[in-house]
Amino acid sequence: MKVRPSATVRRFLIPSLAAFLVVPSTMASQTRIEGSLTLERAVELALVNNPAYLQTTNDERVADWDVYSSYAALVPTVSANTSLSWQGGGEQQFGSVTLGDLGFANQPAYYFSSYGINLGLGFSFGALKAPAQAKANRRATIARSGSAAAALVSQVSAAYIDALRQSEGLRLAELQLADAQLNLDLAEGQLAVGAVTSIDVGNAEILVGRAEVGVLQADNAVRTSRRRLLQRMGATGEPEFELSTEFDLEEPGWEADELVRIALAENPDLTASRASGEAADLNVGIARSAYLPSFSVSTGWSGFTRQASSTDGQVAQAMASAAAQKAQCQAINDLYSRLADPLPPQNCSGYEFSEADALAIAEANAQFPFDFQTSPPSLSLGMSIPVFQGLGRERNLEAARVASEDFAYQIRDQEIGLEADVGIALGNVGTAYQSAVLEARNRDLAERQLEIARERYQLGAITFVELSTAQTVLAQAERDRVIALFAYHDSLSTLEALVGRSLR
Repeated sequence: MKVRPSATVRRFLIPSLAAFLVVPSTMASQTRIEGSLTLERAVELALVNNPAYLQTTNDERVADWDVYSSYAALVPTVSANTSLSWQGGGEQQFGSVTLGDLGFANQPAYYFSSYGINLGLGFSFGALKAPAQAKANRRATIARSGSAAAALVSQVSAAYIDALRQSEGLRLAELQLADAQLNLDLAEGQLAVGAVTSIDVGNAEILVGRAEVGVLQADNAVRTSRRRLLQRMGATGEPEFELSTEFDLEEPGWEADELVRIALAENPDLTASRASGEAADLNVGIARSAYLPSFSVSTGWSGFTRQASSTDGQVAQAMASAAAQKAQCQAINDLYSRLADPLPPQNCSGYEFSEADALAIAEANAQFPFDFQTSPPSLSLGMSIPVFQGLGRERNLEAARVASEDFAYQIRDQEIGLEADVGIALGNVGTAYQSAVLEARNRDLAERQLEIARERYQLGAITFVELSTAQTVLAQAERDRVIALFAYHDSLSTLEALVGRSLR
């Protein structure tokens, strides 16, 4: 059996990360996997459909908006408001005084409308640093998504390899059943010529029965492993696909120092920690900005209207005022005429209240709702200087410093652990390769021994017990070979996950 460990898996990582952005989130519930399925295709489907992974990538959208909002904080804010109101007619009271006491009885209903537009801008040194902080947080979020993607790739690769392992186990179980059936045929043939007793035939039948149980269990293990692979891919349905990726056993030839160098540069978990550490470093600068002053500027425009439901009161007041002015004018003329040297009389006709005056009052009253009277504009500037705020700034600054130092320690710990893990994983790959080679040789030897045992059994030189023992040795050698082979690919996948790239 050939096996190519997740050699080309990583090169599908970035394209698939971009692809999932345009795939509907409901695709996972609609995906059915049929026909040939390569490991690369399984990884692509998982990166598009796996719900747990998509939850992680959703954070990138929020991180993008955090960047946009940090820049928007440097732009003036604009707000607009408007209102409509109504006040019923009648006599209003202000404390112990009414409008009637002031000569304004029987007030009509009034309609009011207003608008306001306000611009404001707040400026602080923390706001200037916010875009850089938001970008650093976004890089950290993207790095965490990359780490989650790498973890998912490893999980899918492991599930794919396990499905192949179980398929190989089923093949071995079927071969063992065929060998047991062949031994039963040999025993029955020997019994027919009187070379053996019925005990040999019974023992052969027992071995056939055990082999049949092994086939049943192996078949169930195959179905289970394939369903787990479907789960990792975020797919549903029956696992009717065929695993088409082949794996090869190749001798490892990598240098530990080179793998460590690559891992320190490309390991997804380490990359995510470094990005988070950069964001923590920027948080220190944000905390320091709390000691600096902040500024604000605001301006606004507004207007209002007021319209009475009836102008009868205003007309009556205007008529009364005109009549009073005319009476006063006539009284003055009468006084002028009584002087010893009379003065020329004034023209009192100008105080007559006309229909034009009533029409002017009605036109001036017709303002509601859009004939606004503009209020004077306003402008204000402000500056706030923090002096003492209960040691909150000191605490926040120290917390930011501690967080930054913690990330530095965490990154250093990961680097040390990664160097050790890469060395251990490389040693495991080498050991697994040598074990697989030896187990393959052992299997070939066991197969030749079984062939010799069958020939000798047909000649009556050995007993059935010795024949079944040779078959058991071969079956165990086959299982050990498969275990060693897939142990090699498991250890190689672990090494690739640590290094952060394909090693083929």
